[in-house]
Amino acid sequence: MRATESAIGKLSRKPLREVWINEALDFTRWLEVNIDVLNEVLGLTLTTADREQRAGTFSVDLIAEDEAGNSVIIENQLEKSNHEHLGKLITYATALGAKKAVWIVADPRPEHVGAISWLNESRLALFYLVKVEAVQIGNSDPAPLLTLIVGPSDEGALIGDVKKDIVERYEIRQRFWSQLLEKAKQKTRLHSGVSAGQYGWVGTGAGRSGLSYNYVIRKNQGNVEIYIDRGSDRETENDAIFQQLLTRKEEVETAFGEPLEWEPLEGRRACRIKKTISLGGYRDEQAWERIQEAMIDAMVRLERALRPQITSLTV
Repeated sequence: MRATESAIGKLSRKPLREVWINEALDFTRWLEVNIDVLNEVLGLTLTTADREQRAGTFSVDLIAEDEAGNSVIIENQLEKSNHEHLGKLITYATALGAKKAVWIVADPRPEHVGAISWLNESRLALFYLVKVEAVQIGNSDPAPLLTLIVGPSDEGALIGDVKKDIVERYEIRQRFWSQLLEKAKQKTRLHSGVSAGQYGWVGTGAGRSGLSYNYVIRKNQGNVEIYIDRGSDRETENDAIFQQLLTRKEEVETAFGEPLEWEPLEGRRACRIKKTISLGGYRDEQAWERIQEAMIDAMVRLERALRPQITSLTV
């Protein structure tokens, strides 16, 4: 039998405070008894939910256990999400060493959705943000509608790993540059005014517009170079400078003491002349001293070999 229009009820939403007048006395107590409703939304098996448990000087709305017996924090907020409750969630999870934390709100702000996603990327715990609504069909009793807004995912964890690797890489490179620049001051004043950064290179001007002497460090090797780049609106000048220096290649390499790599960088506006240091990179911390000494020595020789050539450039 086909349902007629009159046989289909209309879904409507009711104000939460009409269904659960008091958050702690009504909603939290209801959730304590009906924890399976939350389990269906999260795909978890939470049990033994207890109200108003202490976490230091604070009181947690609910503490449940997952299937492994780990504590799960549940913080309820029958209003728009705010920073105070986010802070409580993190504080409670930290104080109790919880592996999972659930934040149930009436209206999740976008910035808090982003914050929960960011927390999941850290892998310190698993965080869930759930929206709660009260609905009814016609004159039926009101019913809860819980919707998972954001939770942990394999993709989020992978993003977190990538971000962690980037931060670690920045920290390692900054330490590498701090050591190298301090050592370099004993041999040359070329980079004496340069501060250690977190990127893969540090550089200083070569005395002519668009020319710079750069140290470059990668995961498994380093190099020193003179980089030629006067900007996109003067691209032909970059090539002209490179070609002038290239005509003096033999003289430059003799002064340097060994062959150099001359790279016009086809398809790019810049050009460079470099020497690769193949003793290792920023991941080879046990070899940093040898790598840094080799890079500094190469930079001193490169600047000495190119100085008269740069002075005589006609571009």
